[in-house]
Amino acid sequence: MDKKQINKRAEYWTSSVFDEETRNEVKNIIETDPTELVDRFYKNLEFGTGGMRGIMGAGTNRVNKYTLGKSTQGLSNYIKSTYPDDEWKVVIAYDCRHNSDTLARTVAEVFSANGIYVYLFSELRTTPELSFAVRHLGCHAGIVLTASHNPPEYNGYKAYWTDGGQIVPPQDGEIIASINSLSIEDINFNYDEKLIELIDKELDDAFISASVTNGDFEAKNRDKLKIVFTSLHGTSITAVPQVLSKAGYTDVTIIAEQAKPDGDFPTVKSPNPEEPEALKLAIKKAEEIGADIVIGTDPDSDRLGIAVRNTKGKMQLLNGNQAMVLMTKFLLDNRTKVGLKGNEYIASTIVSTPMMQRLAEAYKVEIKTSLTGFKWIAKMIKDYPELDFIGGGEESFGFMVGDFVRDKDAVTSTLLACEIAANAKSSGSSFYQELLACYTQYGLYKERLVSLVKKGASGAQDIKQMMVDFKENPLETIDGSILVTIDDYNTSTSKNVITGEIRDIDIPKSNVLIYTTEDGSKVAARPSGTEPKIKFYISVNDALNDVSNFENKNGELQNKLDRIVSELGV
Repeated sequence: MDKKQINKRAEYWTSSVFDEETRNEVKNIIETDPTELVDRFYKNLEFGTGGMRGIMGAGTNRVNKYTLGKSTQGLSNYIKSTYPDDEWKVVIAYDCRHNSDTLARTVAEVFSANGIYVYLFSELRTTPELSFAVRHLGCHAGIVLTASHNPPEYNGYKAYWTDGGQIVPPQDGEIIASINSLSIEDINFNYDEKLIELIDKELDDAFISASVTNGDFEAKNRDKLKIVFTSLHGTSITAVPQVLSKAGYTDVTIIAEQAKPDGDFPTVKSPNPEEPEALKLAIKKAEEIGADIVIGTDPDSDRLGIAVRNTKGKMQLLNGNQAMVLMTKFLLDNRTKVGLKGNEYIASTIVSTPMMQRLAEAYKVEIKTSLTGFKWIAKMIKDYPELDFIGGGEESFGFMVGDFVRDKDAVTSTLLACEIAANAKSSGSSFYQELLACYTQYGLYKERLVSLVKKGASGAQDIKQMMVDFKENPLETIDGSILVTIDDYNTSTSKNVITGEIRDIDIPKSNVLIYTTEDGSKVAARPSGTEPKIKFYISVNDALNDVSNFENKNGELQNKLDRIVSELGV
C-alpha cells in the first residue's frame, strides 16, 4: 500500500464515524510520527483462522473497539444466518491484559445489539473455562479476549464454535467472509443491557469440578508433595489453586509477587512459561523450601511450564515435548488398567516430538497428528465422535486431558502433572526418573525450537522469502544424514527424495515444510500464525539402553542440535 492510500485511510479515522479519543489519537500520529502511521494503517488487522491478535491502539492494524467490533458484527451476522430459528447465545471471557475488560464489554454490547444473548464473565477467567462454558451453557459461540503470552502492548480475540473448540473449516472461511463484507459503519453499537448476563461462581464451580474429575487419578500421599505454583500475573490464580485444593493437595506455595493479575507483567521479561526466566522466582522458592515440582502458567492459562528435580537434585525446566510424553504415558497407563476397548486415540502435531508415535505403537492405540494449534485437535474430537480421545498436546507447552475442554488446558494439566509427581514419589521414584524410564523404552528424543523475530512490513517479506528459499533450495543432508522425505504442507505432498515417490498428505494446507533424514532427524520451518516470527523445529534421537548413559547420550544429541542450527544458519 502506497503512502497516499495510507494517508487516506488515516484521515478516515479522524472522521465523525469514530469517537473523539480515537480521532485525537490518529490526528496526533498524522502530525508527529509518519513511521508509526504506516505501521498502523498499511494493512487491516485480519481475523484469521482462530481470531485476531495485535498491538492495541487506533488504526486498521491495531486491536481496538472498531476492529474487534467489526469482527463481532460479522460473527453475529454469521450466527444468525446459520441458526435462523434459534435463541442465540454466546459466552465471553477475558484475561489480565490492559483493556481486556473494556474490550470484552464492547464485544458483549455488539452481540446484544444484534439480538444475541451474552453470558459475560464478571471478572477475568481462564481460556479453558471459556471453552468449557461454551458447551456447558449451550452457546453458539464463545470469545476470549487474550493475547496469550505476547508482550504487554498486545491483546487479542479468540473465537470458539458450538463444540467449545476454536473455529475451523468450513466455519472459519465463512466467518472471515462475513467480516470482510462489512465496513466500520456497519457495526451496531446500540446495545441491549437486558441481553447481557454476568456469570461467575456457578460456572467456576462446574469447571473446577469437571477439572478434578478428569485430572484426578487417585495418587497416593498428595499431602506429601511440595508444590510451588505461579500464575505469572495471569488468570490461573482463579482456578489452579482451587483445583489443587479440591483434589487434596495441601502443600502448595503460591508466588505472592506474581499472584496479582497485572497486564504489565512486572516481574518477568515475558509471561511465557516456555522461557526459563519466567519461572525464575518460582524455581528459586522451590530450591529454598525443597519443593518437588514447580508449575507456572501463561496469562490466559492454556500453557504450563513444569520444573522438577533432576537426578542431581536440582530443579530443571522440562520442555513441552517432555511434559507431553510423560502426561500421555500416564494417561495410557491408567487407561490400560481399566482396559482398552480398541477405539482410543492420542493426538499431537506435525512439529512435536516423534516420540508420541512411539508411545502409540507401544500401547497399540491410534495417534492422530494435526497442524499446529489445538483447534485441530478439537476438530478431531468433533469429526470422530465414535472414537475415545485420551489426551494429547503440542510442543509449545500445551496439553489437553480428555475432551471436556476443547483447547489447551493448563488448569487440568497442572493437576495431572501433580498426580504424576505424587504417584512417582509415593513409589520411591520421581517425575524426572519416570521421564528417563520413558527414554529407555521408546528412545531418547531431543528437540529444539529456534524463533527468528521479523517485525513490520519488511519483516513479513523477509519471512516469506525465507520460506521460499527453504523450499526452492532443499537440504540434501542434515548433520551428515541423507535426506529421505520433504513434507510440503502448502501443497499437501510428501516426496520421498530417494525414490521420487510423491504421496498426498491428508491434512489441511499450511505454510509448513518438514525435512526428515535417514537417522530420523527432522527440521521443520513454519511462520508463526500469531507473532512476527519464523520458527524452526529440530528433532534428533538415539537409543538409550540404560539410564546411567543418559548424560552422555543427551550431551551427544545436544551437540548434534548445535551442529544442525549452525548448518541451517539460524
